[in-house]
Amino acid sequence: MSKINVQELTKIFGPSPEKGMEYLKQGKTKDEILAESGMTVGVNQASFSVEEGEIFVIMGLSGSGKSTLIRLLNRLIDPTFGQVWIDNEDITKAANQQLIETRRQKLGMVFQRFGLFPFRTVLANVAYGLEIQGIEKSEREEKAAKAIEDVGLKGYEKSYPEQLSGGMQQRVGLARALANETDILLMDEAFSALDPLIRQEMQDELLQLQNKWNKTVVFITHDLDEALKLGDRIAIMKDGAIVQVGTAEQILESPANDYVSRFVEDVDRSKVLTASHIMKNPSVLASEKDGPRVAVRKMEEAGVSSIFVVDRERHLKGLLTIDDAIGAHKQGLPMESVLISDFHTTTPDTPIQDLIANAVDTKYPITVLQDGKLTGIVSRVSILSGLVLGKEEEVTS
Repeated sequence: MSKINVQELTKIFGPSPEKGMEYLKQGKTKDEILAESGMTVGVNQASFSVEEGEIFVIMGLSGSGKSTLIRLLNRLIDPTFGQVWIDNEDITKAANQQLIETRRQKLGMVFQRFGLFPFRTVLANVAYGLEIQGIEKSEREEKAAKAIEDVGLKGYEKSYPEQLSGGMQQRVGLARALANETDILLMDEAFSALDPLIRQEMQDELLQLQNKWNKTVVFITHDLDEALKLGDRIAIMKDGAIVQVGTAEQILESPANDYVSRFVEDVDRSKVLTASHIMKNPSVLASEKDGPRVAVRKMEEAGVSSIFVVDRERHLKGLLTIDDAIGAHKQGLPMESVLISDFHTTTPDTPIQDLIANAVDTKYPITVLQDGKLTGIVSRVSILSGLVLGKEEEVTS
């Protein structure tokens, strides 16, 4: 279900934005409109939706319109044209008091420069949004303390912003947004001012918090790696227009135009592509009800020297080698007594990058499990070819 729905959202800065809209409808570019009229197109007829519980990343270079767009979403600036629907309410038509209530109840904002009050403690900063809503002191401090703990700052409640590092200050800003218990977080270049290592920590922190809170997040960034890491879907902007919306994989595999192609050409694919993109079905499986002799016959027919053993519901029981199967048959041993469990397993959403180390030292394919069930296997060749070619062009092992 769409939490946010945006239709032809447009912002033109200048003396006659209505005239600017006419130019846009005629197909004139941002540069042409600026040259002819002196007006600047901030956002050009943007349309997209954000699903409930999704991290939706809007990315682009400086001047692409991404920060203007996020300010249109909560109407910090008014659009020239278009609609923004939040929970089926068109906030572009909302009266001032209605807009204030929508912001308080549904929209949390995390800024690049933290936006903390220097003379308030961490606890007071986090509780500020609740305070202006008139919530009683004990209740707001209880909610603020919980949010502070969630972002890993328990024990710093009485500290002041100047006593904290940049990363800790940004955690305070995030806690303030969480304490307000809004459904939607708008994050404008929230981690851009941080050092690279702290920035990576905050990205990981956001993903962990999202698993717990399941917010709807609109995240603005100019960093493609950050977008690929965080975004369930990504919107790429250029000259105020959205040129492509898709998952990281869709954008990498099917860029919409040359601009997007240039954007993604140097991306480390191993950070984006996952086990699900390069796994394949095993050529043969053994059932736990099979005896060693049946397993040997299956391996001979398939031309393999080992076989994975599963139960009726495809739960993985272990790996059986041809030597162990023959030995068990000769000695009259049950198959389960010689199964091997010393092999690597992973999940479908594990990045290929995280599989490389295992691929170096493994003798057997890496098994891909979901809820204990065998969904596929990944060979060393699959990992190496997946880094270069992607799913559609994968070299099979």
